[in-house]
Amino acid sequence: MSGPVTSTAAGQDNAVVELLSSLPVAEDLAARFAAAGHRLYLVGGSVRDAMIGRLSGDLDFTTDARPPQIVALLKGWADAIWDVGIAFGTVGATKHQHTVEITTFRADSYDGVTRNPEVTFGDTIEGDLVRRDFTVNAMAYDVVNRELIDPTGGREALQAKVLDTPATPQESFSDDPLRMMRAARFVSQLGFTVAPRVREAMAAMAGELTRITAERVQVELSKLLTGAHPRAGVELMVEAKLADVVLPELPAMKLEIDEHHQHKDVFHHSLVVLDQAIDLEDTPEPDLVLRLAALLHDIGKPDTRRFEEGGGVSFHHHEVVGAKMVRKRLRALKYSKEIVEDVAQLVYLHLRFHGYGSGEWTDSAVRRYVTDADHLLSRLHKLVRADCTTRNRRKANALQRTYDELERRIERIAAEEDLKRVRPDLDGNEIMRLLGLPPGPMVGKAWKFLKELRLDRGPLDHDEAVAELLEWARAEGVQPPGD
Repeated sequence: MSGPVTSTAAGQDNAVVELLSSLPVAEDLAARFAAAGHRLYLVGGSVRDAMIGRLSGDLDFTTDARPPQIVALLKGWADAIWDVGIAFGTVGATKHQHTVEITTFRADSYDGVTRNPEVTFGDTIEGDLVRRDFTVNAMAYDVVNRELIDPTGGREALQAKVLDTPATPQESFSDDPLRMMRAARFVSQLGFTVAPRVREAMAAMAGELTRITAERVQVELSKLLTGAHPRAGVELMVEAKLADVVLPELPAMKLEIDEHHQHKDVFHHSLVVLDQAIDLEDTPEPDLVLRLAALLHDIGKPDTRRFEEGGGVSFHHHEVVGAKMVRKRLRALKYSKEIVEDVAQLVYLHLRFHGYGSGEWTDSAVRRYVTDADHLLSRLHKLVRADCTTRNRRKANALQRTYDELERRIERIAAEEDLKRVRPDLDGNEIMRLLGLPPGPMVGKAWKFLKELRLDRGPLDHDEAVAELLEWARAEGVQPPGD
């Protein structure tokens, strides 16, 4: 569920009650803990989300019960229990397809070098809440007594849609620098702004992010980019200096004026492309690969900028340089090999269309466009269309019409030739038989020759493909059997 922040405190309380009533698993579990003499509270993001009408079936609780007691209380009630987080006081369970995580009140301290907490258990809900990241996440709801516990003003912050910290931002971010990335993520996901003191602390302490593992930073960045307002989250990252550590290629683009002088800088252009790519998404979930490609498609421009005679600026081959930069950065952030290669290939191909002109491409060039894009073709269509940010409406319409024509040609050729499976007209076994070759590099070379021929000329009949192969082989010094 989703909806606006409820405007009154009473309305927010009612929203929690109403949503929990649709999740009897919460009341059932709270009653079970109460019967054993323990308190159980819905906590953190679950309370926040309930107040804005988007509570999911995954619920976070906190309790005064210690981990062994939590496990004992869940036995006989839960469908499944897992305790991989028990060292940090967390026990997980499922019940009727709902997931619950229950954590003992915490009173963590941090070692000041890594972000690893030195876990100590607390005795009060208030003590647990004041150690949390932001006031909107520092609320708890007593399910049994239907009472909100809000020692840090989280409800007012939620109404104002402002992120602030329970303690000073300096204390909070020193304890866990990843909270700075989390702030940018919440700006994207929830449409919040950050309090001035939080923004100032982020800018002053951004370097502390080097204490955080790349994997954890990457998770926050991915959540930010797949949020409802990723542009706002990215802008905060840059303004608050987080990008200097996480994605330094982004602030570098603020220094470069695009060659058409349509935007303040290449960074601003990239944000517009990101917005427009999101508008073109047609998948059930946000498309992380497309969004990364849209944001990073021009990161090669700073390294390729050249000032031309007459005052112009060029960025020749920035797509080639950009693809290499994307691979390096995304690998450093520990993205999967598939994501790295997909984003890099989209960046590499995003300018290819501009050679199409007014439709001068041959069918061979269209085949190569489709083959090079492969499974990324739909995303490439979206990226190329999103990359048109000119304010000249006539020029923009002309570009879109030209791309419409390219897509129609792709559809026509695909219908005739099954472009999704462009392969040589002869397979490896037949190549070896015709040329009398064992498996080896020369067979691969012959296969590539036939693949290029297929792209250039379309499907060949069998006899024509054989004749071309034999002629190629003789030119390569291979004597086919029977010659």
